Amino acid sequence: MSESYWRFVEPIWDTVSIYDGGDVFLTEFNKATDKQKTLFAAHWAQSEIMNGGLGQLFSNPTGVLAPEAVKAFEVIGMPKCAEALHNAMKFFGHTYPRDRAARETIIEQFYETNGEDAIPLEELEDIIATEIEDENGGFEEAADRYANQG
Repeated sequence: MSESYWRFVEPIWDTVSIYDGGDVFLTEFNKATDKQKTLFAAHWAQSEIMNGGLGQLFSNPTGVLAPEAVKAFEVIGMPKCAEALHNAMKFFGHTYPRDRAARETIIEQFYETNGEDAIPLEELEDIIATEIEDENGGFEEAADRYANQG
């Protein structure tokens, strides 16, 4: 039985803030090791997506780390997840906004244009949820495998 990837996430869980904006997040995040950064970003993204979809990831403070999550999925061997998340980020324009209020404004504009029952990014949401469960053995297996690499 291999050790869980969580042993890399736990030491930075309370020190890397996703709640205080992009600058604070990046300053704290960049103090971590590469393995910690990869597993932290991938964990948060998959957790939010599997709990409430891409809408939850992007509308919550966690959306601040979406660019890092794309890279993290690549690093742990989940390129289809990375691609789906990268494509979903394009919903917000050429430059992805780390600012939560900016993301919320874009989401609100979508609903005003398309109606409250419309689901932004529905196709990509289905793709990424499936890949999180299946690609490279599923997220936990891929994360554990990466964590246990020398």
